Amino acid sequence: MSTHPTTPSQTVGPYLHIGLPWPDGPFAVARDTPGAVWLRGTVHDGAGAPVTDALIETWQADPEGRFDHPDDPRGAKNLPGFRGFGRCPTDDTGSYAILTLKPGPVPGPTGDQAPHVDVSVFARGMLHRVVTRLYFPEEESANAQDPVLNAIEDPRARATLIAHREDDGYRLDIHLQGEDETVFFDI
Repeated sequence: MSTHPTTPSQTVGPYLHIGLPWPDGPFAVARDTPGAVWLRGTVHDGAGAPVTDALIETWQADPEGRFDHPDDPRGAKNLPGFRGFGRCPTDDTGSYAILTLKPGPVPGPTGDQAPHVDVSVFARGMLHRVVTRLYFPEEESANAQDPVLNAIEDPRARATLIAHREDDGYRLDIHLQGEDETVFFDI
């Protein structure tokens, strides 16, 4: 019989900054790509303070709503220069920025899903990543038909997934807990 007490599970911790980022991480497309937009925001903890050691990861379809992945029901399609994936550590203000192309609608089990970007957040004190989505404000009709958005009954909670338009892209601040907590999905 062991006399040592059980120790807590390891959280994501500060080491994610050592092994996960890479030089092209925040660039799902090259800087000079026509139509490229910035996805920016700040990650906040439950007290509203910026989280300066989080990592944001994005995954999305291309502008035609296609994935370069064998699970795309229409078949994998590669758009040259587009990775569909970005990864950015937050800076000393808790901010992140990913350069990408705006995605198109993607097929879902009950109809098309509105254009969106899947966003994962890794941060200290978390045993697992949390996953949310970024939707686009000008896609009002598609957003109104999106099955994922429609599954969120509270309009205030739903609003945490709709980005705000900026001059060169979109902004989605992420609140890990608290009164303004972002909607996260159990995947």
